[in-house]
Amino acid sequence: MKLIFIRHGKTAGNLERRYIGRTDEPLCDEGIAEILGKEYPDADIVVASPMKRCVQTAELIYPHKEIKLMPSLRETDFGDFEGLNYEQLCNDISYRSWIEGGGNAAPPNGESREQFCTRCCGGFIQAAAENRGKTVAFVVHGGTIMAIAERFAFPKKGFYDYQVKNGGGYTAELDHGKITITSEF
Repeated sequence: MKLIFIRHGKTAGNLERRYIGRTDEPLCDEGIAEILGKEYPDADIVVASPMKRCVQTAELIYPHKEIKLMPSLRETDFGDFEGLNYEQLCNDISYRSWIEGGGNAAPPNGESREQFCTRCCGGFIQAAAENRGKTVAFVVHGGTIMAIAERFAFPKKGFYDYQVKNGGGYTAELDHGKITITSEF
């Protein structure tokens, strides 16, 4: 099975380096222009997070495809850190503790890395099972891509080793539950 993982285009929150998880913001003009300026691999099926930034990205890249929305592929819930950036949070004790722990624990009123990864990977498994033998594009969030790749890609790497820029992504093959990344774009 062929896979395409695409991180949504830039948003105002991305430009301001804010933690944007559950905030449902659209692409900014720069993000739209960047998406329209690139070529992306063809897909039989398009699966996306229901957040505006992902739906809008999917519609720009695959304008003639039906987009299947999967809530389980949403970005992590950053809780009390949502919408804020490092400068606003750097003196917050709970934020410093979260950063020192590698972002594994749940931010106050948010979800832990394990909760997030379990949710995303469950959605990925479901979408893969429903679309065997097809080329599936996942238009999702950076964290979603990192969660799925960390869990299923070989050779094994860490969560942050799979970071991609807005509008970037990977092509991959899925075989017997293992993902092999074939290219980065």
